[in-house]
Amino acid sequence: NLASNVDAFFGSDRNYQESNKSVLQFDLTRVVENAGNNKIVPAFRAKLHLPALQQRLHSWQQSLHLLLETNPDKNLPGTSAGATTRQNSAPIFKEVATPDSYGAALRLENADDSPWRLSADAGLKLVGANDVLKLNHTSLDPFVRARGRFIKPIGAVQLTLAESVFWYNTIGAGENTQFDVDYSFSEPLLFRATSGATWLHDKQNFDLRQDFSFFQTLDERHSMLYQLSAIGVSNPQTQVSEYVALLLYRQRLHRDWMFLELSPQLHYPRVNDFQQNALFIARLEILFSK
Repeated sequence: NLASNVDAFFGSDRNYQESNKSVLQFDLTRVVENAGNNKIVPAFRAKLHLPALQQRLHSWQQSLHLLLETNPDKNLPGTSAGATTRQNSAPIFKEVATPDSYGAALRLENADDSPWRLSADAGLKLVGANDVLKLNHTSLDPFVRARGRFIKPIGAVQLTLAESVFWYNTIGAGENTQFDVDYSFSEPLLFRATSGATWLHDKQNFDLRQDFSFFQTLDERHSMLYQLSAIGVSNPQTQVSEYVALLLYRQRLHRDWMFLELSPQLHYPRVNDFQQNALFIARLEILFSK
């Protein structure tokens, strides 16, 4: 329950992927860094439950959802290539780009409370949408995705294994494996170790990531995240490409749906001989979920 509450408060990807109800997230993110690359980046994703259509297809036992999102092929699980990536609720920014594509998909997933959670998506990505309403210089690219998750609680420890496979017309086929170990020290403090690997067929490369995170619940409106991360690649050889240390403060500003995040980060990239690069990230988020 503590892990689920933490994921719900931080609006994590696990909460988004595994909720049977509707989830809507809209972010405005400002990144300030030494290089002067200061941008405000909008992003959104929505998972809308369709109970009326599901009832018409009463022979199906699965839950049916409509998915809407920005840059669907850039926000892959387990990577840090997109401006809205949230592997463990902590955004680590490798590049900042405003949305240049939009996706819509239908998802089927099992709706019970078993340790297994399975889902499958099929959708279209709108590429080059400078003027979405007029559809100038745009193309429609198909994509399919499938995800499976298994949870095993053992005392105060919870083990979670998630496997995703996907195919996008723009980047080809790939898969992601993520393994989480959650340990509850006490009611306000949760430790999570996450190991992730994302493979892209066209690049013949694994993007690797290891996170060690402490979530601290200060009260019902304020929480902290302390995280150390190592990011790496497997090609041309397996090596660490960046180390990251960050703090993230998250506060519920208004009722249950408006949040503020402040996150100072220290990045040590290999391309700069692991010299320190400081970032500060501020995010205003609207989050509607159960």
